Parts: sequence; C-alpha cells; structure tokens
Amino acid sequence: MIARLSGILIDKTPPQVVIDCHGVGYECEVPMSTFYNLPATGEQVVLLTHFVVREDAQLLYGFGTDQERVTFRQLLKVNGIGAKSALAILSGLSVDDLVQAVALQETGLLTKVPGIGKKTAERLLLELKDKFSIDGVSALSGGQAKSASGDVLNALLALGYNEREALAAVKQLPADTAVAEGIKLALKSLSKG
Repeated sequence: MIARLSGILIDKTPPQVVIDCHGVGYECEVPMSTFYNLPATGEQVVLLTHFVVREDAQLLYGFGTDQERVTFRQLLKVNGIGAKSALAILSGLSVDDLVQAVALQETGLLTKVPGIGKKTAERLLLELKDKFSIDGVSALSGGQAKSASGDVLNALLALGYNEREALAAVKQLPADTAVAEGIKLALKSLSKG
C-alpha cells in the first residue's frame, strides 16, 4: 500500500497531479481543496495517499491533510459513493462544512455538489451521522480545541438549546477556549440573540 508520496511536482492538471519520487512519476487524483494548496510545478510536495486496486486499474488519490484522507475513506464506506463522488464532495465542501451538514442533517449543502442528488445526500447524512457525530468532529478535526468545542456543544444541547443554535454559538468561540470559559461565552452569545 502506498500511504504517502514525497517528491517534485512535475505536472498539475485538475484533478490530476504527477509527482516525481526518485525518478518514478506517480499520478494522483486530488480534491480541489488539495489542488489549490499545491506549490508550483518543479517544487517539493508531500501528499498523503489512498491506494485502490481494482480489476481494471490501480488508482492513487492524494490529500494535503490527514483530515481530508480520513473523510475520503469514511465517504467510500457509504453505500453508492465511489471515489469520484467522494472527490467531488471534498472538492465542493470543506471537511468542516461536511461535518456541520451531517450534524445539522442539511441535505441542501450536499445537493449543491455536482453528481449528488437528494436521495444520495439523504443516504450520506444517514450513514455518516454516527461517524461524524459531535464527538466524531473532534476525532476528524483532531486536537484538543475541537474536543473542548464538542464538550461545549454537548453542554449547550443538555441545557435545551437546539443543535443549530448550539453549533452557531460554538463556531464563534476562539480556538483555544477552555470548556468552562467556552460555555460562559456561548451562553452570553445565545442570550444576545
């Protein structure tokens, strides 16, 4: 399995890139979120990869962050979602927007992605709900700041606020806010609204 490529970016034509790793050129398909963050051709690049072997092809998908790769792999587990659809979703939505869409069960965000209809969006929301739960947000996004945000969100939900209000309040918190302080700040912002 190829997990990571490090080399010189020799070609980039959306959605494909070619990376020269010690004389071997690896072709990868990347989501547009990764593509826009690539350096100029001829420069050093590192991509995390997902390798797929099929009867008729061996395909390599590249990602700029582990968060994108983890999300891509979760999307592939959804019935009816293949690699092309997963790349389209990651190209059309940031990981944070996808997690928020799943948390709020908003099909509207997903149907804006080319190739994703209402039924597919509903299936995605249903199957990803447990994977991208509020606690899953911290697992996907990594870091203690997101974990604190999850705790603040759970506290607001326990206090009776709906998920939409709670998420909006948590989104306004500074990144390094502690749980207790985060709850106070979120309650203040909710009382103003």
